[in-house]
Amino acid sequence: MNRKGIIGLVFIIVMSLALSACGGSGKKDNTLVIGAQNYTDPLIIANMYKALIEDRTDLKVKIKQDLASSPIVIDALKMDEIQMATLYTGEVFNNYFEVEQTKDRQQVLKLAQEGFDEHYGFKWFDPYGYENTYVFAVREDLAAEHHLNKISDVEDMAGDMTVGVDTTWLERDDIGYRVFQKEYGFSFKEALPMQIGLVYEAAANKKVDIVLAYSVDPGLIEYNLQTLQDDKQFFYPYDASPVVRKDMLEQHPDLEEAVNLLVGKIDAKTMTQLCYEVEVEKQSAQKVAVAFLQEIGLLQ
Repeated sequence: MNRKGIIGLVFIIVMSLALSACGGSGKKDNTLVIGAQNYTDPLIIANMYKALIEDRTDLKVKIKQDLASSPIVIDALKMDEIQMATLYTGEVFNNYFEVEQTKDRQQVLKLAQEGFDEHYGFKWFDPYGYENTYVFAVREDLAAEHHLNKISDVEDMAGDMTVGVDTTWLERDDIGYRVFQKEYGFSFKEALPMQIGLVYEAAANKKVDIVLAYSVDPGLIEYNLQTLQDDKQFFYPYDASPVVRKDMLEQHPDLEEAVNLLVGKIDAKTMTQLCYEVEVEKQSAQKVAVAFLQEIGLLQ
């Protein structure tokens, strides 16, 4: 090999070593990407974690939002396009791996934590403290008048009530209306299918008496609705938790402590209020997230 060839070979070797030392992949450049589905609560939490992680670690955080669904989030985690996200325990039943069917809250959490660890290399943390799931709701005045606190309290008056529900719920075989009637032992006078976003106003305007809503939807606040406890655990638990790639945690040991700061800190009432501030009051998710962290003393 002539002199120019030797110099070229040395240059290639030196550059390869330099790239290796700098960490050629994106996940080693001190950047963490948080994925968020295209609804409000995971976007708010992503902004909370951006503020917390950048405050307490040397990581820089980017948010990849508007991911269409939780399965897309899980694929993005698997492909290392994102390294962190908020997911919901009931997602474990969407055929990622074989699991035993159960509605026991702690068992569902255990299935998610153990399964996604074993099969995907994710650490599924304990929940924040709220669910994003189906919930029945009535007007606050109706709840007060008839002492309605849980779904079973509706039984004696259900035959005179019209329920407004998401169209797809009427057709579901697992947790749909047909199974609900068997589980709770009563039926409503009439079930009116409608878009989920319309049920809140329909209840407030007395077009229906009770609605099937989402547990942290700001419409519950906007239209003064009270949720009813699912006292027979008819719906699968959908407790929200932070989920992080384990290799990211191994590379950044201080990250786990930052992630744990929100575990157990956000109940359904709190998250519904935060979603209200974003969706109804039109505040930015970043502003709402930071204000909450300051309020509970996690951020100066």
